[in-house]
Amino acid sequence: MEIKKLPKSQVEIQISVPTAEFQKFIDGAAEELSKDLKIDGFRPGKAPRNVVEQKVGAEKILAHGAERAIKKTYVDAITKNKLDTIGEPKITITKIAVGNDLEYKAVAAVMPEVKLSSYRKDVKTIKKPEAEKVTEGQIQKEIEAIQKSRAKLVTVARQAKKDDRVEIDFEVFADGKLIEGGAAKNHPLTIGENYFIPGFEDQLVGMKEKDEKEFELAFPKDYHQKELAGKPAKFKVKMSLVQEKELPKIDDEFAKNLGKFENLAAFKKNLAEGIELEQKNKNEEKWRAEAIEKIAAESQIELPDMLVDQELEKMMAEFEQNIAAMGLQLETYLENIKKSKSEIAKGWKETAERRVRAALILKEIAKAEEIGVPSSEVEEEMNRVLAYYKSVPNMEKNVDMERLYSYAKGIISNEKVFKLLESL
Repeated sequence: MEIKKLPKSQVEIQISVPTAEFQKFIDGAAEELSKDLKIDGFRPGKAPRNVVEQKVGAEKILAHGAERAIKKTYVDAITKNKLDTIGEPKITITKIAVGNDLEYKAVAAVMPEVKLSSYRKDVKTIKKPEAEKVTEGQIQKEIEAIQKSRAKLVTVARQAKKDDRVEIDFEVFADGKLIEGGAAKNHPLTIGENYFIPGFEDQLVGMKEKDEKEFELAFPKDYHQKELAGKPAKFKVKMSLVQEKELPKIDDEFAKNLGKFENLAAFKKNLAEGIELEQKNKNEEKWRAEAIEKIAAESQIELPDMLVDQELEKMMAEFEQNIAAMGLQLETYLENIKKSKSEIAKGWKETAERRVRAALILKEIAKAEEIGVPSSEVEEEMNRVLAYYKSVPNMEKNVDMERLYSYAKGIISNEKVFKLLESL
């Protein structure tokens, strides 16, 4: 056995299985294959070797024997040498024949060595953002947003104006043809929110119910559908409904309807505390991100491609969940933006590398500072996650408990590391 270090946290293990040992694996392979054969005059697994060879072929027995030998000797090699490998190795057989040694090499990614910077000094150079005082303007903005969300819709027989909620039938033509997805009936929108291309909603101002209108606009040059970007188009619109938003009055009664608040002043106080907490959390996240970036810049880590690829897969799964939450399918979304999964992943690679580097640094600091996580704390975090899963149909029974344990332990350990860094 020979072990050689390769770039990007990989190792090459060259293994030779002696002839006598390899023959045992070949014999075992013949016996195993014979169990699946129906041979007249013999019980499954009891047929002589030469009969089995006639049925399945000597090459198949040899290949299966090599597979069994590699599976066993590779695990023995990484266990004996205490190699913390990641994922499946790439196996290349260099010598195989009956009556000879089996020789092969395995290239595997291993957990990288992390040479930490002087992180205790590094974090002292990161200035903690000062908490900003919550202003009356911020509070008022939040209240107005809540007020709009609780507006009543009243159908009106007048011309549409900005902030009205309307429903329209429309058709969009480019080069004289209806574009894909360019027609809808009773489509709802609020004039002024600018969900359509620039200028479209301005054309709706002044239209009354049953009014029809035709106009031309050009798609923006950076429009996501490249075949339409910068192109002129003809629009046909019919106004189906005009509704104005009747806003509730902001007073003590308004506050009482939002929760257990005695009056508007109590609600404003609660809102100010919420904004303050949100700002505090943002400042904390900003400081933590800068601290890890600083430590990472001063530390030495050779990232294995496999860890980065795994992180990219995780990011893609998160992205797919977010797309699904908006009621879309990933394939449809990718088709609309004219990109493939691999193109998107390529753009995320730097972020994935940053996330992997941060995770490895946090793990190494926890090790250096002897930060432990009691099983009681892990179980508490697991129960919190499982309580959430109970609300998602069929999710709880599909949870991988081993992975959940590792996830929960990692979350708690990372939080303890950050608390330590903040205390410095």
